[in-house]
Amino acid sequence: MVASSVNPQEIFRSGLPAGTSLIVIFIPSKDRDGQPIDQDYWVDDVLSALGRLFRGATAYPRGRGVWRDDERGGTLLREEPVIVFSYAAEEALTVTALEELYRTLSRMGRGANQGEIGVVIDGKYYGITDYIQE
Repeated sequence: MVASSVNPQEIFRSGLPAGTSLIVIFIPSKDRDGQPIDQDYWVDDVLSALGRLFRGATAYPRGRGVWRDDERGGTLLREEPVIVFSYAAEEALTVTALEELYRTLSRMGRGANQGEIGVVIDGKYYGITDYIQE
C-alpha cells in the first residue's frame, strides 16, 4: 500500500474552495391553486440545468413547506417541495450561466403555475416572480 501525502484534516478544515458558491432551488409540489404538478419533471429539468452549468447537483427528498401567496390575500399553500442544490465554481457563475438558470426557473414558474420560484445563491434568497417568455 502506498502512503498518501494528502492530509484529510487540512482538506476538511479549509472548507469550500475559495470562489465556490452554493445554489439552492426549491421545486414546488403544487401549483398556486393547490393542484399537484409534475414535480419529477421539474426536478429533472433543474438537475439537468445545474449539471450543465455547474458540473452537478443533488436533490433532497420531499420536505414539508408552506408558502404565503400575498397576491391572493395571504392564502397559505402547504406543499412538499424538493430542494436541489449545487456548488458552483466562481468562474462558472457567468452572466450567461445565470441567464440560463433564470430561463430555467422562468420556464418552471410559468409551466407549473407558480406565484414565485425560490432560489438561494450564497445565502441570499431571490424570489423569482417575473417569468420571461421564450
